[in-house]
Amino acid sequence: MTGIAFVGTGFVADYYMTTLANHPQLRLVGVFDRDAARLDAFSRYWKVPSYASLEEALADPAVSIVVNLTTPESHYTVNRAALSAGRHVYCEKPLAMTVEEASELADLAKARGLVLAGAPANGLSDAQALCARLLSEGAIGTPRLVYAEMEDGPVFKANWRAWRSRSGAAWPGVHEFEVGCTLEHAGYATSWLVSLFGPVAEVSAVSALTFPDKGPGTETLALGPDFSVGCLAFRSGVTARVTCGLAAPRDRSLTIIGDAGMIVVRDLWDNRSPIHVEAFGTRRPLIHRGLDWLEWKLGRKLPLRIYPGARARYPKAEALVTLPAFPSQIDFVRGIAAQAEAIERGEAPFFSGATARHLTEVVLALNSGWRNYRPLDL
Repeated sequence: MTGIAFVGTGFVADYYMTTLANHPQLRLVGVFDRDAARLDAFSRYWKVPSYASLEEALADPAVSIVVNLTTPESHYTVNRAALSAGRHVYCEKPLAMTVEEASELADLAKARGLVLAGAPANGLSDAQALCARLLSEGAIGTPRLVYAEMEDGPVFKANWRAWRSRSGAAWPGVHEFEVGCTLEHAGYATSWLVSLFGPVAEVSAVSALTFPDKGPGTETLALGPDFSVGCLAFRSGVTARVTCGLAAPRDRSLTIIGDAGMIVVRDLWDNRSPIHVEAFGTRRPLIHRGLDWLEWKLGRKLPLRIYPGARARYPKAEALVTLPAFPSQIDFVRGIAAQAEAIERGEAPFFSGATARHLTEVVLALNSGWRNYRPLDL
């Protein structure tokens, strides 16, 4: 059994606790947060031990992996401290706020023989595995073009100040608006893309703060971009467009177009999202042809979204998996479990080291709107 410790007990930590039960090979030794009230509420709700300081958590010999769930601006400092203390690290996205810091962390982990891995874990989902299998089987021929959507809807117009996690932590809306939706969400798309198509050779992006008024209390804050769109050129020859935003209707779909067909993943936040496959040149299902005929007859588009092709079938699940409620139906702890298993085998998990740094670099390029940016060699 692998001992882990959480550093940070805010909103996202409850997602990790919800899915920890899926991985009995992991044992939560203790938790720490610099906010004493939040730490107390979390440890009482989940009935887990707490540490009096970060130093105490890092010195605990029962801890093998430190799980960094702090705010993005604190990721580098906590990651470096944990690695320096001889602990493996699993970090929420991004690894750091600059490419230089992310590279330093990856180098430090390598030099010390430690594993530095990064979220998000949706890149290890059942949906990703099914999509990868379809591609390897040639279901759509050679993939050429990808559209990845990471739109969360106009959350700043919702009653987000009332949102609470299971242990009572408030959703950090103001902080998310300051950091920007791309740093918070682009990783959910790029983790899939890099796992399916390999490293990114070039990024060309545009980002902007399109809605500077996020409501009372945000007027004087320095807010981050709430929109970005980037074109990723992969070394494998695939071209992808990634869009992140906080205004357009919720859409977390992925469309992969090959020379023989297309695959559509409805929701990258769903562990077993419906996946549709359409081979070009085949007869379309009756319902699709009927709706097309009806739209031509009426002379207008109907308010329906019909996914092309037929739904792909998942293999039978080996066991029931506990997931957070919609929309965050991700096994958040699966990445930590994969890291622990790889360490046990003396291997490096996929989303670790240089790959974790590469993903951080791509997301930073998207968030900052870098043009014609070439990531470091991977």
